[in-house]
This record gives sequence, structure tokens and C-alpha cells, in this order.
Amino acid sequence: MKKLSLFILTILLTACQSTFITDLVTQSGQALYHDDFSDPTNGWPEGSDAVGSLGYSQGAYRVVVNSAGYDLWAVSRQNYGDVQIEVDTTRLAGTSDNRFGLICRYQDSENFYVFIISSDGYYATAIIQNGTSSLLGQEMMAYNAAIIHGDGPNHIRFDCIGNALTGYANGQLVAIVNDSTFSTGDAGLLAGAFDESGVEIGFDNFMVIKP
Repeated sequence: MKKLSLFILTILLTACQSTFITDLVTQSGQALYHDDFSDPTNGWPEGSDAVGSLGYSQGAYRVVVNSAGYDLWAVSRQNYGDVQIEVDTTRLAGTSDNRFGLICRYQDSENFYVFIISSDGYYATAIIQNGTSSLLGQEMMAYNAAIIHGDGPNHIRFDCIGNALTGYANGQLVAIVNDSTFSTGDAGLLAGAFDESGVEIGFDNFMVIKP
């Protein structure tokens, strides 16, 4: 079992825009947003500092965390209600004792939900509220055999529908919790390091679907 320490967060993108019209014309099961990261002009942040870097790389989106105890993330600059979020992930370098996954209902850098897994098979759902991280439905990260170890790949899905927050790994349900703190917000990606830096995660085929 892993204890999920308080996130020390670095935010590189906070802009948000409404998807009200898109949501009205999109049918259930269709994509509200999709990016395969083949076009670097689509607006996901690129940059680096002492903590790590974010950016496009070889048709994917790469997050590198060079400081222990830190997370880096990016959001899609949209605003959603109920959503089903999916992404393909690969560990590109670094320890298997890492964390990476999907954000939903992102309000700002101190308020959102996240579903994460690790490259050694653990998962958790967390709420970050007023800058404080708390696990939902469990005291520590828990193991699940559906998560592929090592470099993966792992397909992650995070459903945020009503009060239900449901996490999947490779098509298998691994976590379901209920929380009503946030009802709308942005969606995005997150990767982080525990005690060992040098975590490098690749993300591809990011999709936000209307449930």
C-alpha cells in the first residue's frame, strides 16, 4: 500500500473557455474534445524549469518531473459538466513508483479531482480542495491487477458523472467513489513523483466524451 503525500503542485496552464454550445449539439457517446497531440499548435503548454517540463514529443504529450514530491499537469482550456475522459499512457523513463492520470472538474490550481495510477500497479482517486489533497474512499493508494506494470501501456478512463467518480484501467473498473464538492470544470493530465525524481510519462489520444 502507498500513502499519497500532499501534492506540491506546479501549474503551467490555467486558461479556460466555455464549451456550452458544443455540449448542446453533442450526442451522448460523442466526443466533446479530442487531441492525439500530433499538432503542436493545438495549445497545450510547453515549457520547462527546475521542477520538470511539459510539451509535445513524437506525436504524444510528454510530462517530465525532475523533483521528488512534485506534480505537473495541463488542462484542455475548456469547461465541462458530466464527462467521460480517456487517455493512453506510457512510462518513458524513471521509477515505477510514480503517479499519473486524469483530472476532472478542474476549478483552478487548488481545486479539482484526479484519478491516478502508478507503473507498479497502484491507484487512487483524490480531491484537491483549497490546495490540500485528500484521498476519496481509501486511506492509501491500493493495488489492482488491471494496471499494467513497467512501461505499460495503460489506457486510463475517468468518469465524472453527477456525484459519482469512477476510475478504470485498461477497460476494468478499479475505483468508484462519490463526492459533490465540484460539479463542473476542466479536464486534463497529471504526472508526479514520490520520493524519486526523473518520472517521464507519455500521453496520447486524450478524449473527453459526453456520457
